[in-house]
Amino acid sequence: NNKQTNKQTYNTTIMGDSAYSFSLTTFSRQGKLLQIEYALNAVAKGRTSLGICAKDGVVICTDKKFASSLVDSEHVHKIERITDHTGFVYSGVGPDYRVLVRRARKDSQKYYCMYRETQPVSQLVKETASVMQEYTQSGGVRPFGVSLLVAGLDQATNEPRLYQVDPSGAYFGWKATAIGKNHLNAKSFLEKRYQDDMELEDAIHTALLTLREGFEGEMNATNIEVGVVRNGKFSLLTEEQIQDYLDEAN
Repeated sequence: NNKQTNKQTYNTTIMGDSAYSFSLTTFSRQGKLLQIEYALNAVAKGRTSLGICAKDGVVICTDKKFASSLVDSEHVHKIERITDHTGFVYSGVGPDYRVLVRRARKDSQKYYCMYRETQPVSQLVKETASVMQEYTQSGGVRPFGVSLLVAGLDQATNEPRLYQVDPSGAYFGWKATAIGKNHLNAKSFLEKRYQDDMELEDAIHTALLTLREGFEGEMNATNIEVGVVRNGKFSLLTEEQIQDYLDEAN
């Protein structure tokens, strides 16, 4: 009996956290939910996305380079408009992102039907974070394999805002940040370049320079996407506009 008990103890010690790694809703002994950590690993393997909140607007941009030149990039969108004032970008698992975009659009339309005004970006972020949190505490599901950057306008104060939402359901406000494959280098680059009185035009140039830092191959207007909140409205830059900014940067 003692031998059996010792063997069980030994096996448990050897297994450590791996015994909990397939359970979403069970904490490991270290107080971790390992599936959420694995979801963050999926985000860290995704293409780089970044955002900068300037004093008169917000810019979000992302790398959408494809493994094959045969992919038709016109039909792939990583930056999505949610309301007139708000846009999302992601790093991680694309199909998971579609679910969150659809849900956010539906919730913002419900809000508009009820109150006849656009849903504030802070509420939209809270609701999206709540959806992501639900998927960390339910049986038969897995966490979303995406982190989001949300650019929008706070209508109460008329100030631009940038938020990050993680698979755990945690959300943060940022002046500038990056997610995805090269996020650590991109963040340190942004820390050196960011200024509190930065205007949107400078922010767009800084965002493109930061994205270029870790870019594999040549960066051009077809393999990146840029969205901006300008004069209170969210819009995607056209390929021509992006090319103009890239030419200026050169």
